[in-house]
Amino acid sequence: MNAVARPDARPDLHRPGVGAVLVSTWSVGTPERQRAAVEAIRTAWESREWPDLGLLSYSVLTGTDGDTLLHYSQWTEQKAYDDFVRTYRDDRNAEIDAAVPGIERVELRRYGAIHRSTVHAATSAGELPGVVVIVEADFEGAGAEAGAGHREEWVDSVFAALDEDAVTRPATGGISGQFHLSVDGGRVLNYAEWESEQAHLDWLADDAPLSEAWTRVQHDPRLVGGRVRRYTPALSLSAGV
Repeated sequence: MNAVARPDARPDLHRPGVGAVLVSTWSVGTPERQRAAVEAIRTAWESREWPDLGLLSYSVLTGTDGDTLLHYSQWTEQKAYDDFVRTYRDDRNAEIDAAVPGIERVELRRYGAIHRSTVHAATSAGELPGVVVIVEADFEGAGAEAGAGHREEWVDSVFAALDEDAVTRPATGGISGQFHLSVDGGRVLNYAEWESEQAHLDWLADDAPLSEAWTRVQHDPRLVGGRVRRYTPALSLSAGV
């Protein structure tokens, strides 16, 4: 089976069988190189057999910063990704690098399946979000055992704050949020879909005083860092039939 591009460029975030999610970031430099890299990825993957049944989908998103690409892949288990790296990754990356020299592979993080999710607004089949907001929160005490409880408590606090917002500060334009816990215990990642970048910016710009719930989220003493980046869906690949 060869790889095929999904027409809606969007992964099925709640597909069954996902046991691991890999998220990586590339820096390519310019919007033109972003577009060229996406096409190089498409070519490299569609010209080859789908590598393993343990890989369920592979999606690429383009950063609104004009520089980065985000890679979001769904796997049956972590070992399936390790097997892919040993056998299939290098020749694909070599072809991509030949087409777009100088790509910087910034970071790769391993996550489990979705820990908690929320849906704010329904979307029609095939309808793409205008923007995907990636929120990363880093915690002290890395290590799967040390960090799991802290991160789960923090995610619960986020949901409590969102419940308050539904009444006092609704996220107009928000579609959904999917929270992942990294396997190393250090990070929470929220893959959040919005109708548009402006809708997300407007929500952030709301100057109402922070609620007690959001204060607990943003000033958690175990939180040591975080970042927010916005992306647009570009490519989603899965096995052909």
